[in-house]
Amino acid sequence: MKTLIDLEVGETLEQAEWLTISQDMINQFAEATGDYQWIHLDTERCNKESPFRTTIAHGFLTASVMPKAFEGVLAASDEIASTINYGIDSLRFLEPVKSGDAIKYHFKLVEVVNKPAGKLFKMESSCVLASTGKPALVGTFLMLAVMQPSE
Repeated sequence: MKTLIDLEVGETLEQAEWLTISQDMINQFAEATGDYQWIHLDTERCNKESPFRTTIAHGFLTASVMPKAFEGVLAASDEIASTINYGIDSLRFLEPVKSGDAIKYHFKLVEVVNKPAGKLFKMESSCVLASTGKPALVGTFLMLAVMQPSE
């Protein structure tokens, strides 16, 4: 497995394992964010009124597991003190993630920019649904590798 600083522009990475998005995860995200829309929490109402016939994850829940997925596709580097989520250049939610479905992230390095604190990695990312193979989310995520101080 490569480290972040070993990646070259154009390289792609894929999360090895699927992550199942459980109703419990959705409930905890609602509690943490205060987003209690019925489409996420009310299974009975969703069964009757939702076009998905089940609850769906918050889009930002799907986006919020990206850093863990990113960490899972790379080896640790002694040269990096910390990797920081630097932001998102673009983000689109294309398909709902239904409760109980599994997701997997794919990443493509598109740019590396030197910054005073380290290197900024621009990653085109997609989150694919196990149930359909379609992307639930696409975006360009920015990760800053803060380098260890040189001696």
